Amino acid sequence: MRHRAALGGLLASVLVGAVALAGCGGGGGTNPSDEHVAMGGHLFTQFACSACHGEQGKGGVSPDVPALKDVGSELSVAQLTDIINHGLGESANPEKPYMPVWGPVISKSQVNDLVEYIQAGLPEVKDATPVPIPSDQGAAVAGAALYVHYGCINCHGPSGLGGVPNPESEDKTIPPLSGQDFRDEFNTDEKIKSMIRSGSVIGKPPITSMPHWGGILSDENLDALVAYLKTLQ
Repeated sequence: MRHRAALGGLLASVLVGAVALAGCGGGGGTNPSDEHVAMGGHLFTQFACSACHGEQGKGGVSPDVPALKDVGSELSVAQLTDIINHGLGESANPEKPYMPVWGPVISKSQVNDLVEYIQAGLPEVKDATPVPIPSDQGAAVAGAALYVHYGCINCHGPSGLGGVPNPESEDKTIPPLSGQDFRDEFNTDEKIKSMIRSGSVIGKPPITSMPHWGGILSDENLDALVAYLKTLQ
């Protein structure tokens, strides 16, 4: 069950690739004078915070995921840091979105910048825009964009190659979404989609867990992600 515990990375990048792609969506916004706030804005997109909390944390994606506009004034640095590192939500209910455990994946510096961005009121940062999802180039192309848009690349790596450390897990890394082992275990479209919907909350921190995407991703998005994964070696 190596991969079942593992999609246990987060279908919630290698980070350079995600940053590059995340800047492709447009040039709106401002350049905050504080470079840590600016970095936090880019990280908010890169790690798919915006995919659940809405762009600039405005909400509106799911009734079960809060907006973040007032969080910076309501929670302390320590509280925000703890939530990012340890996750939050109904981990036992796959019908409800669950914020994953990010601690093993995101550096302390990145967490600090995310917290500064939230406490600054989540301003619109120039070029910190989600990857657009093509609608007329086939399911696999849409799935490739979704793979970055929803942060899968952060844990499963470019082209699903895996290898991101997950030190407290059985395999010590977040496994790939390609290769014969993956195809043998997830040998039908429905098995892959079921795992994406329900996530893999495989333990308490510091084990990285894959969130429940069932309340966020549409059936069309799930089909597109499966189509993309089938193109990998």
